[in-house]
Amino acid sequence: MSEYTVSDYLLDVIKHLGEDEIFGVPGDYNLQFLDHITHRNDMQWIGNANELNASYVADGYAREKGMATFVTTFGVGELSGINGLSGSIAEHVPILEIVGAPTNKVQNNGALVHHTLGDHEFKRFEAAHEQLGIKVTRLNANNAINQINETLQYIYYTKKPAYMILPSDLVNMPVNPAIKANISELFVEHSFNVDHAVQKLSQAIEKAKQPVIVVGHEIDRFNLGQAVESFSLNNNLPVVDLGLGKGAIDETFANFVGTYNGSISDDAINNFVKSADSIILMGTKLTDSVTGGFTQQFDPSQTITISANGSDIYGETIIGETDFVSIINKLADTKLNHTWDKVETPKLSQKVSASDNALTQAFYNQAMQNFIQGNNTLVAEQGTSFFGLASQPLAKGANFIGQPLWGSIGYAFPAALGSQIANPNRRTVLSTGEGSLQLTIQEFGLAFREQIKPVIFIIENSGYTVERVIHGMNESYNDVPKLRYDLIPQAFGANDDEYDFINVNTEKELINAMDKANQEIDKLVVVQVNMGMKDAPEQLMKTAKLFEKQNQG
Repeated sequence: MSEYTVSDYLLDVIKHLGEDEIFGVPGDYNLQFLDHITHRNDMQWIGNANELNASYVADGYAREKGMATFVTTFGVGELSGINGLSGSIAEHVPILEIVGAPTNKVQNNGALVHHTLGDHEFKRFEAAHEQLGIKVTRLNANNAINQINETLQYIYYTKKPAYMILPSDLVNMPVNPAIKANISELFVEHSFNVDHAVQKLSQAIEKAKQPVIVVGHEIDRFNLGQAVESFSLNNNLPVVDLGLGKGAIDETFANFVGTYNGSISDDAINNFVKSADSIILMGTKLTDSVTGGFTQQFDPSQTITISANGSDIYGETIIGETDFVSIINKLADTKLNHTWDKVETPKLSQKVSASDNALTQAFYNQAMQNFIQGNNTLVAEQGTSFFGLASQPLAKGANFIGQPLWGSIGYAFPAALGSQIANPNRRTVLSTGEGSLQLTIQEFGLAFREQIKPVIFIIENSGYTVERVIHGMNESYNDVPKLRYDLIPQAFGANDDEYDFINVNTEKELINAMDKANQEIDKLVVVQVNMGMKDAPEQLMKTAKLFEKQNQG
């Protein structure tokens, strides 16, 4: 591989965007491309147990680092990963999937090769991705470099996923190595004149008597948290975030009120939003899981919306340039012609007093809130973990990863590993249920092979609690097998000195386990947290009733 090839150029662009690792699963249509990864000294190939896990790992990596890439093979591989990639499009996560495909000759001849449906058709899977709203690129020999540039620019500027088909006969196609010198010119910050939009927005906000900013996930994806904080502080504007967007801003900054979840929020937080006459939505999606089942106390006639899809004021679209990043950054330096009172944020109880009582969800969530520090990324599986922990305030500097919109069971464990790989200097803390973990448990092999050392809390409460509280509390379909988590590390290749397993049943045992985990930074720590089958966080119980009603029509 002495010649400079299309594959080398593609990897150079990916490396320029900050990626040091690429994930995925080998298959005969992508093996030649994988050679170009493993033969580099500035990039690491990290293989996964399956393509679905690879897509989850990449999603967690991208949320921590800004972008991720995973590689699959044609047909069977990409269809395995399509669920995870769909979650990335739903929640606006910048991912590139590279699909190794049969040669152009094979495809043009409609040959009945493996990993196809045996119908001479090679574009069905591509069409499936297009239907999901994912950008699709099929590289061709005449325009491959331009296609690579355009696809990676799309990911960089929109923070959305893309899907790239790489026929195996193009993998080693030579290109001029001089084109490497132009890569940096592809990714520059664009300057947009958004004065008109900012003027309109400012005038509308100035008329409000009691405005509140609601922050969503797009603020995180575009790294605009500090800009929102500056706008808030310059104008005494209170700020809440949604569970889909938690961690986008510093939850210890002076004007932060709390995490809002519709009418089921904490009363002190709910009252801020309920009493507001103008709601400024910044980068949000008002989904059922983060609005208490659509119980938010405002409607479009009260909302000013600023998002990646455009901006509007009380339902009227702003005409002209409305680049999301430019508007938020311009607002950061804006001092409005209005003086609001200093924000008096509610003081929420954060005290934890441990006893010998059996563990409950309520105690666990408070203890986790105290456990998470500024050098941690907390990953919460959708279910009891997310609904219990999303409402807890984060320490300054802490990150939060959840998937409340797509809500794919099993996502959190591989996403936590991806997050840990993306930033070894932070320690990832995962909270997941035993039901979710069983779907993606194979990635314990990756964890020990790559010697990554997160802290993993496994809630053992006899099944799918989130489903039980929605419907079928005592039904067998919500049961899951009871696993021996103490044996799992060794089964996946760990030596005794590489991990610690702690089984806890009481409040004091949990606190002691957390203290021990903080001391054992050189080990992967697994804590089995045993709780009652019918115990669930209060917000989950309230949301479950709304979900069941919604499901009944």
